[in-house]
Amino acid sequence: MKITVGDSNGQTHQIETEEKPQLYGKQIGEEFDGGIVGLEGYTLKITGGTDRQGFPMRESIEGAERQRILLENGSGIREDEDGVRRRKSVRGNTVSGEIEQLNTVVIEEGSKSVDELLNEEDEK
Repeated sequence: MKITVGDSNGQTHQIETEEKPQLYGKQIGEEFDGGIVGLEGYTLKITGGTDRQGFPMRESIEGAERQRILLENGSGIREDEDGVRRRKSVRGNTVSGEIEQLNTVVIEEGSKSVDELLNEEDEK
């Protein structure tokens, strides 16, 4: 699983980890302890993600399953004309074993910067 972390400086960091069952069942908008992914002292908020085939998570769809829905706007939709809707496959708002990339933002920062914590992990 890849965890993408957006920090307060506007930078994005990517962490590659094994599957994290502690995150399963959490939904878009929920917060979790960053220690799960190696960011001790941080609190992260889930903002979205994609599954193994690249289908985006959508906050308005309950559950972890993939569904085909009619969309007017949002991820994967170009606004060609007003009122035009497209049928797209999207993943629900719940983290499961099918999620390959999870997008997060920092809510509370720890004592060390994200760069310092990630560099310490690389050295191990």
